[in-house]
Amino acid sequence: MEKMVGRVIPNVNFPVRVDGEWSSINTHEISKGKRIIIFALPGAYTPTCSTFQLPGFEESYSKFKEKGIDEIYCLSVNDTFVMNSWFQAQGIEKVKALPDGNALFTAGVGANVLKENLGFGTRSWRYAMVVNDTVLEKVFFEEGFGDNVESDPYEVSSPENVLENI
Repeated sequence: MEKMVGRVIPNVNFPVRVDGEWSSINTHEISKGKRIIIFALPGAYTPTCSTFQLPGFEESYSKFKEKGIDEIYCLSVNDTFVMNSWFQAQGIEKVKALPDGNALFTAGVGANVLKENLGFGTRSWRYAMVVNDTVLEKVFFEEGFGDNVESDPYEVSSPENVLENI
């Protein structure tokens, strides 16, 4: 994924449910003229994602705003119903969900991995990226990338590390 720095991010539409209606979120529309963070994780409701990563970005939201970040998005290879339920259960109000249920963005940035050993199927590797006006500015990609790996590293893509390095 580091080789994508300086390139335009994949142009992907995410089907989402908002107030009982279908709509779409487009990666180019949400990043056009803005500086955003997209952080990705293996799955909604999973321990590290629910205990540290998602709540950490939510709690640090104002600090990211002070550093020139307009919005923060959480991406997971889950459908919109799962993501909406997870965000509601976590009390998330500032970070926005990107349900990449078909793994199109995930594959487009080369972060797709198999987690069949956990019964997850195809998922995203854990990372965070800074996108500036549709262009990938900076990447925080966890070590150990691979299919069906036993480890689930969480250091480089933590909100604390990202905040310190942007």
